[in-house]
Amino acid sequence: MAIGEKRDYYEVLGVHRNASETEIKKAFRKVAIQFHPDKNPGDKASEESFKEASEAYEILSDPQKRAQYDQFGHAGVSGGGGFSGGGFGGFGAGTPFGDIFGDIFGDIFGGGGGGRGRAQGRRGDDLLYNMEISFEEAAFGVEKKIEVPFARRCATCNGSGSKPGTDPKVCPTCRGAGQVRYQQGFFSVSKTCGQCNGEGKVVEDPCPDCRGKGSTKDTKTLSVKIPGGVETGSRLKVTGEGGLGKGGPNGDLYVAINVKEHAIFQREENNVICEVPISFIQASLGCELEVPTLDGKVAMKIPDGTQSGKIYRLKGKGIPSLQGYGRGDQLVVIRIETPTNLNKKQKELLEEFARISGEDVHPMKKGFLDKVMDFIS
Repeated sequence: MAIGEKRDYYEVLGVHRNASETEIKKAFRKVAIQFHPDKNPGDKASEESFKEASEAYEILSDPQKRAQYDQFGHAGVSGGGGFSGGGFGGFGAGTPFGDIFGDIFGDIFGGGGGGRGRAQGRRGDDLLYNMEISFEEAAFGVEKKIEVPFARRCATCNGSGSKPGTDPKVCPTCRGAGQVRYQQGFFSVSKTCGQCNGEGKVVEDPCPDCRGKGSTKDTKTLSVKIPGGVETGSRLKVTGEGGLGKGGPNGDLYVAINVKEHAIFQREENNVICEVPISFIQASLGCELEVPTLDGKVAMKIPDGTQSGKIYRLKGKGIPSLQGYGRGDQLVVIRIETPTNLNKKQKELLEEFARISGEDVHPMKKGFLDKVMDFIS
């Protein structure tokens, strides 16, 4: 690896490229505990390893940043790369970036996880929706209506989870703080209260409609705009349309794109590849063809003597850039078809053409028969 070159983020955490969110979180937790500066005071190498692991986790724990990194490497996340602590929240927003460090502190100093308290409220979970679109829709963009699950605030208890006429009680364990605190030497470590799950209150008499959850299940229709230039593996974020937060913001909805294969087009980056069959006569004499493109048919001249596999470029007939400027090209690949089921007259004309051209139609056959005669004589 060249001096100054960043290591692969998956290599830093020691996970494979298809690792799940849970596997990535577990791997980061293990590495961070090993190299945390408070566990290795004065060790510069451990400090750098900790920063490297933190940067890798920031990117790989975020679905959009991970997708950009998988496609473009470090260059794809250079704008938001580095350990800045910002950016979007990853899946399962109930375990935000800061909570990982809370768990690590708990393991280093004893007393189990902790980190930032949840007395301020709990963010809703993120949702993932898999959407299949056509090749043309992926190229030019489309607006789709989708049905997604929706946790509606319970109208009976107004989201409190308690039976009407009653109220949640202050949690006796954390006394409403949502956290319990442990003292370890000079360090004071907080942990989310296990009895109230960080809410600070407990429901003693649950609502009969939501059974103490504070919400009921429903569905809603969303209109999602898919920008032109997306491809399979692209993920779009719809802010606030995920799970219902409890005293905190809602989660986000992530739309994962899968593009259906096209009958005649293939994609290579922002270029479109189209194979066009022609006869050997058209290839020999030249012709004019109507070639299909994403914008409709265009007339294209094929010069005489064109060989099979020859590629012609149609400028600006490819996929629009996802960044919003320019388009790729269409690459027209010529495939010469060999005629089949020739009648007698056609065969005679082709053989005559071969003789005029000085071409032996059956050179291998003649050579084989000569060898047979030599063998039996």
